[in-house]
Amino acid sequence: MTQTPTAHTPARGQARARFTVPAQHPMVTVLGSGDSLLRVIEKAFPAADIHVRGNEISAVGDAGEVALVQRLFDEMMLVLRTGQPMTEDAVERSIAMLRAGGNGEGDGQETPAEVLTQNILSSRGRTIRPKTLNQKRYVDAIDRHTIVFGIGPAGTGKTYLAMAKAVQALQSKQVNRIILTRPAVEAGERLGFLPGTLYEKIDPYLRPLYDALHDMLDPDSIPRLMAAGTIEVAPLAYMRGRTLNDAFIILDEAQNTSPEQMKMFLTRLGFESKIVITGDVTQVDLPSGTKSGLRQVQDILEGLDDVHFSRLSSQDVVRHKLVGRIVDAYEKYDSTHGTENGTRKGGRATSGPKGK
Repeated sequence: MTQTPTAHTPARGQARARFTVPAQHPMVTVLGSGDSLLRVIEKAFPAADIHVRGNEISAVGDAGEVALVQRLFDEMMLVLRTGQPMTEDAVERSIAMLRAGGNGEGDGQETPAEVLTQNILSSRGRTIRPKTLNQKRYVDAIDRHTIVFGIGPAGTGKTYLAMAKAVQALQSKQVNRIILTRPAVEAGERLGFLPGTLYEKIDPYLRPLYDALHDMLDPDSIPRLMAAGTIEVAPLAYMRGRTLNDAFIILDEAQNTSPEQMKMFLTRLGFESKIVITGDVTQVDLPSGTKSGLRQVQDILEGLDDVHFSRLSSQDVVRHKLVGRIVDAYEKYDSTHGTENGTRKGGRATSGPKGK
């Protein structure tokens, strides 16, 4: 795409950009079915007038906006050349990354195409990839560091991406086993009322980890791998007294660990192992007065060699778009009212203004 001053709009700061889609790429792959991708782009760049004629796309308007439109189409083509389709979500995330870089908010050189085409794991006809810049940096940190903390709100892919890296490490023989664990906080109150054996009572708290495994491995192979000890899914309490060698270990829902549990878990690290700890410090389910080990550990280990903290935000939520807005709304409410998740920090719910 080439950018030139506009001939018919001499206003200062105006520019024109033209982009020719190569013949081997049907226009529908660039514009979307029913021009759905084009509508996303037009909505994101109201200061640019975008036109399509044949296989040529032009943009006229504010020089800064036109430059971003130019970069966007260049990045889209780089993605399409890999055989990966562009979606509305991918276009929106690409625009967000380009704007962040243009505003000086991005502190790295990663481009949208680099983020969206990084394959982590291919399984059962689908490929798992990061979808945001912070997700890519999180995945890269797992490759580079022995202990990585993935901290962020629900829906940011913290656990899912860690699971994908664990399966990748197992398949490439970087580790001999995968260990997945969570603290069963609610079990202290409700376990006795659930039917079945101890394992059956604990199972609901570990079910999300099983679900992710089923997305990444042949379901028929999972019982065999678990029976052989190649994959272990267990409550955090079962980690005490062990040294975990040659393993990829994931601690999920780490905000519900006590400081003592967090220290116990971290000191299980053995030779040739890697630990990923995920959690959301805004959703602590511990009894009132109990400090979260995930909150405390940031003050203790921040800056320690070979330990990395990856922090994700509502901008990295990859569930329904409304989830990100909900996270932002809670953060805004808590900031205004001095609460956590809509409740006073002592645990008592707050009431809104009367009559509303």
